Amino acid sequence: MKLVTKAAASVLALSCCISAVGATSANAMTLMDFIRGGQGRQQSTQVSAPVPANPAQDTLGSSPAPQAKGPLPKVDAPQYYTYKPEAMRLVASNRFADPVVTGAVADASATPVAVDSNASQRHHLTEVRLMATNDVAKAVESYYADQSKPLVWVADSAISDKAKAAMAVLADAASVGLDPADYAVTPPSFDQASVDPEMRDRALMQFELALSSKVLMFVQDTVRGRLDPNKISGYHDFKRKDVNLMPVLGLLRASPDVAAYLNSRSPSNQQFMELKAELAKLKGASSAEGNSISISLTGTLKPGGSSPEMANIVKAIQHRGSDALKTAHAETLASYQGTPDYTPDLVSLVEDFQKEKGLTSDGVIGQSSVRAMVGENNDVKIQKLVIAMEQLRWLPDELGPRYVLINQPAFMVYYHNNNQEQLSMRVVVGSKAHQTFFFQNQVQTVEFNPFWGVPQSIIINEMLPKLRSDPNYLDRMGYQVEVGGRAVASSSVDWYGSTKSVSVRQPPSSDNALGELKILFPNSHAIYMHDTPQKSFFKKDMRALSHGCVRLADPRAMAAAVLNTTVDDVAKQIAGGQNKAVAVPQKFPIYIAYFTAWPNKNGVVQYFNDVYDRDAATQKALDATSKSRMAQI
Repeated sequence: MKLVTKAAASVLALSCCISAVGATSANAMTLMDFIRGGQGRQQSTQVSAPVPANPAQDTLGSSPAPQAKGPLPKVDAPQYYTYKPEAMRLVASNRFADPVVTGAVADASATPVAVDSNASQRHHLTEVRLMATNDVAKAVESYYADQSKPLVWVADSAISDKAKAAMAVLADAASVGLDPADYAVTPPSFDQASVDPEMRDRALMQFELALSSKVLMFVQDTVRGRLDPNKISGYHDFKRKDVNLMPVLGLLRASPDVAAYLNSRSPSNQQFMELKAELAKLKGASSAEGNSISISLTGTLKPGGSSPEMANIVKAIQHRGSDALKTAHAETLASYQGTPDYTPDLVSLVEDFQKEKGLTSDGVIGQSSVRAMVGENNDVKIQKLVIAMEQLRWLPDELGPRYVLINQPAFMVYYHNNNQEQLSMRVVVGSKAHQTFFFQNQVQTVEFNPFWGVPQSIIINEMLPKLRSDPNYLDRMGYQVEVGGRAVASSSVDWYGSTKSVSVRQPPSSDNALGELKILFPNSHAIYMHDTPQKSFFKKDMRALSHGCVRLADPRAMAAAVLNTTVDDVAKQIAGGQNKAVAVPQKFPIYIAYFTAWPNKNGVVQYFNDVYDRDAATQKALDATSKSRMAQI
C-alpha cells in the first residue's frame, strides 16, 4: 500500500466531516453512511457506492467500460431557513363558565368554603378574546376552567400588588436578554367612582387573562429561549426544552414574592450571570464610549514599518488594553511622541496587546488587530450579548462540573473539570461553506492512530470529479477502497454508476488527515475533534478552514484530559502504532457551541466575529418572533 504524500494530504485531508448533508436533500445520509474508519473493515465509512450501469457486469476485477458523461452528483449543504414563529390561537374562554357561588353551606355540618371575592366578576371571563401560543393557552384554560381557583391578579375589583410586581419584572425583561414588548400588558384605567361596574369588570377580566398569558410566555422564554433553534438552520441540532406551565399560575397565586419566583426562572449558571452583568454595564454606559477612536489602515503594518495611523494605534491600545498591559508598558506609552515609525518598543506593546486579545502575537497589525483595538460600539455588543443569552438557554441550565466547550467564533476549545477551566487551546473549525454544527453530546472515546473514513460529501463533491477522469486516483494516493466489504482497486470501480456500498478510507500514517488521534462524541453529523498534519493553520487568526470537524492545536493534551491520564501515557499509545480505541472512564458533556460574546475564565466577556453570519440569522428569527407576537396582541 502506498503512503499518502504531504501534497495529497494538503488537498484531500481537509477534514473529516459531512458538513454538507441536508436533511431533506435527495442525497440525504443516515449516520451509518458516515461511520468512521476504525478497527477492521467493519468500521469503514459507508459512502455512495458505484454500481455498474449493467448489473450483470462485474467491474471489480477489470477496468470498467467507459460511460457517457452525465452531470456530477452533489451533496447539498444544510440550509438557513426563513424563521416561522410559533403559531398563536384563541384561548377557549368559553370554557370559563359562570362560577358556582362559593361559601354557601349546604347543611349545618358542612365545612364552609372560602368565598372568591371576585366571583361576581368571573362570568366576564367568557367574554375575553385572547391570543396565545398553544402551551400558554392550555395552561390558561386549565387554570381558569377550574371555578374553585381564585383569580391571580385582580382583588377587590382592582389590580393587586401581586400584579404590579409581575408587571415590573416583565417590563425589565431586557435585563435578562428578552424583549419587554413581548410581555407588555396595559392595565385598565378608569374612575372607580363613576365607571359602569359591568365595563369595569370586563376590563379587569381582560387584564387578568392577558397578564396570565404574558407571565406564562415569560416563564417559558426565560427557561428555553424565544426561538426553536432547529427552525433557524439545518446546522442547529437541539431537543427543545419542555417547560411545564400547568402549575405556574397556581404557584404565583400562592407565592408571597412573585418577582422572586419570576426572576428565578432564568438560567443560574455562572456564564449567564456574567453575560447579564455585562449587558447591564453596557446599557448604563454612554453609547459613544469607545467609539471616538478610528484607525484607517490599508493592508498590514509590519515591525520596522511606518504609518500615519501609529498615533491612533497607540491611543486605541491605551483605551482598550488592560491595566496590567498599560503598567507593563508605562514607559513606552509615556515617551511616545506621536511619530509614525513602528519601533521595537511599540512592536512589543502591540504583541502583548495581541496576546491579551487572543490574536497571533507577531506584531503584524492587520484588520483583526485593528478590530480588537477599535472595538465594537455598544449597540453591536449588546446585540451579541442578547443572542448569546438566548443561545445559552438552549443548553442545560448548568453546564456541569466537567465538560468541553468548543466556541466556534473564538476558534477555541476549553476543558473544564471540578468547575474550573483547566485547559484551553486553539482549534480549526469548518469553513463557511462547510460549517460546524451547533449541538451538544457526550465525550466517549479516544482513538489512537485512526483511519480516516472519507465522508460521502467529500467523495461526491470533491473526489468524484477527479475519479471520473482518473480512476486510479485513490490507488495512487494510498487510499483503501472496498465495495460490499471486498477490497478493490480504485480503478476497477465504475465512478459513473449509481452509488451504493463503497467505503473509502485513509490508513494511519504521519500524513493521515486525522493525525495521531481523534476524540469521539458520536453524533449524526460525524463531527469529532482530531489532530492534523496541517499545523500551520493554528498560526492564523481566522481558523474557519476545515470541512466541519474540529482540529486541535494540542491533541495529546486534550486526549490526556478526557482520559484522565498523562500526556506521556498518550504518547505511548501513539508510539505503539496500532489503531486502538480507548473509552473515557466516564462520559461527560461536550458543547459544540457558537457564541460571539462569551466570558473567559476570569469572567471578562470577550467578543468575536460572526464567522458564519449565524448571529444575523438568529437576530432575524428574534425580530420575526417579536413581530408575530405584537401582531396578535
